[in-house]
Amino acid sequence: MISPARLKQTIQAEAARLGFSLAGVTHAGPPEHFPDFGRWLEQGRRAGMAYLSTPRSLERRADPTRLLPEAKSILSLAIPYAAPRETNPTIKSGTDFGRVAAYAWGDDYHDVLLPRLEQLIETVEKESDTRVVHRAYTDTGAILERDLAQRAGLGWIGKNTCLIHPHHGSYFLLSEILVDAELEPDPPFRSDRCGTCTRCIDACPTGCIEEDRTIDAGRCISYLTIENKGEIPAELRPQMGNWVFGCDICQEVCPWNVRFAKGQQPGPGLATRPGIPDPLLSGELSLSPGGFKTKFQGSPVLRAKRRGYLRNIAVALGNTQNPAHIPTLIEALEDEAEGLVRAHAAWALGRFQDRRARQALEKALRSEPDEGARKEIRLALMPAK
Repeated sequence: MISPARLKQTIQAEAARLGFSLAGVTHAGPPEHFPDFGRWLEQGRRAGMAYLSTPRSLERRADPTRLLPEAKSILSLAIPYAAPRETNPTIKSGTDFGRVAAYAWGDDYHDVLLPRLEQLIETVEKESDTRVVHRAYTDTGAILERDLAQRAGLGWIGKNTCLIHPHHGSYFLLSEILVDAELEPDPPFRSDRCGTCTRCIDACPTGCIEEDRTIDAGRCISYLTIENKGEIPAELRPQMGNWVFGCDICQEVCPWNVRFAKGQQPGPGLATRPGIPDPLLSGELSLSPGGFKTKFQGSPVLRAKRRGYLRNIAVALGNTQNPAHIPTLIEALEDEAEGLVRAHAAWALGRFQDRRARQALEKALRSEPDEGARKEIRLALMPAK
């Protein structure tokens, strides 16, 4: 029978071989920050993510053994994803291109990491001749990942709510494996190395980072462009710039990323896919349902769905203030099947003080069947204040 110490060494060695740059162990007890999570929910900062506050979800987040009753230890893992835009010269920038959060530049991490976690356990079972009862997750279960990762010694939770490692920054994806083995836990990461720095708070365009280290999700660009399935609040659209899926701003300005995450190479299977980080805005707005599915098959961007992604593209086009994009927006206003997209195309056209844009809006108002789109057209036609 393999000793717990040897089993832990075998697990961590195999994790490293599979590309996980960090691996720590913690016990399977309740996460200490669950009360903070509950207060965040009570304050209404979850926006439209109702799944976070269901009774079943709360029970599981409060006690990991609800996910696996046999669990005695939790292995917390981190794998790096693509280097940020500022250190990657292959990524285009400018008013013609959108921005996608770096974690989504490659294949969907769920598809990449979940099989790898199972492979890890299979290898460990084979080498140790020990059956390991387990459950594996990577942003897939009702579990407070960052809390457990901090408890496993992988870093501290920063003011922007990201887990930060002092030598790797925060550009990595987290995974967990609950196991029935009693493994020696690693020391928790207790020190707060954000200090008096407020760069992430100051840089957030929508002011979504709260002083108590929580996020007002309803103002977060990542939420607005991905989880949010309806219209984007009009007062927040100008602050979104050219972000069309997620946002990296609070990480890009973090000194721990500036110093230590430059040139970071993505883990195996997470290499950047061409055309994902820097989509050509004018071309994206004409993506057919089939074209959208083909381009983003196996990509995290599919999570936004076509209507959400094109909604985001329309907002980004309006924010460019480039009159060259007016014909593209007019075409969407006239021919796009989704009312949500037409509504945001109307808003974008209203950003231009242009005769062509106004004529197109006036024409569309006479035939637009969607009430939400009609509202946006009427607002776009109102005189600028």
